[in-house]
Amino acid sequence: LVMSKRKLMALVTDKLVDGWDDPRMPTLQGIRRRGYTASALKLMVDRVGISKQNSLLDISILEGALRDDLDAHAPRRMAVIDPLKVVLTNLPEDHVETLRFANHPKDESQGERDIPFSHALWIEREDFEEVPPPGFKRLTLGGEVRLRGAGIIRCDEVVKDADGRALALHCTLDPASRPGMEGANRKIKGTIHWVSAKHGVPAEIRLYDRLFSVPDPDNDAGGKTYVDYLNPGSRKVVTGYVEPAAACATPEQGFQFERSGYFVADRYDHQPGAPVFNRSVTLRDTWTQKG
Repeated sequence: LVMSKRKLMALVTDKLVDGWDDPRMPTLQGIRRRGYTASALKLMVDRVGISKQNSLLDISILEGALRDDLDAHAPRRMAVIDPLKVVLTNLPEDHVETLRFANHPKDESQGERDIPFSHALWIEREDFEEVPPPGFKRLTLGGEVRLRGAGIIRCDEVVKDADGRALALHCTLDPASRPGMEGANRKIKGTIHWVSAKHGVPAEIRLYDRLFSVPDPDNDAGGKTYVDYLNPGSRKVVTGYVEPAAACATPEQGFQFERSGYFVADRYDHQPGAPVFNRSVTLRDTWTQKG
C-alpha cells in the first residue's frame, strides 16, 4: 500500500482517521500500534525483495508475514468478543477451579498458565445456534460441544429476552468428560473457547481492518478518489471479556486470542485494570475469501 504524504495528511486533517498513529494508517507509528513486529517486516522483505522502482505491494503479503510471525511466537489467550452467558446448572454457584493451559501449543519453552473455571462462563454468541444451519458443529439446543480444556457440555435451555434474543444458556457439564478422565476422549465435533464469568475482565476490543476497500486506493478510474475507497468497517469497538492472564498484559504485548485473531495491548490506552486490545490481523485472510 503506497500513499503520498499529502493524502495521509488529508486523512488526519479531515479526521477520517485518529492521527498519524491510528492503527489503520500505513505509517511506522500506525503499524507499530497495530502490533506489527520488526521480525514480520523483515520476513516480508525477505519474501518480496527490495526494488529501487516504485511498486504497489498487496497488503495481504504484509498481513501474511505478520500471521506467520505471530503464529510462531505469540502466546495464546482466551477472549470472548461477543459474549453469551452459559450457566452450568450441575455445578454449585460458588464452584471455582483452576485449569492449566499451555501458553503456546508448539513451544513448550513458553510454559503454562492458570485459567479459572466456574459455574458461569462467557462464550461467543456465534458459537450457539438454536436452529443450526447445515454443517454447524458448535453448540445447539439439546446438542453437545467441547469446552476447550474443560469438558463437554449439553445445552438444555435457552433463556431469552422479550424480543427473543438469547440472554443465557443453561447447560449440563458431563462430569466424566473432565480433563484426565476416560470420557474426555469421547468424540465431539466442535470445540469452543470460553472465559469464566466470575473472573473474566471486561476489555475494550478494537476490531481494526483494512483502511481501504480496494488494493490500490490511488486508482482514480471513474472519477473516484482515495476517499471513495475508505472501508466503513475498518474500525469497530466492542466490549468483551478476557482471561486474567490477558488483562495483566503490558502495553504492546501481543497475543493470539484463540479462534479470533491476533491482538496487541494498546501502547497508550491499555491498563491492567482497564485493558484495551487492538486487532493486528485476523487468523485467516478474509479479504481473499470475499473476493
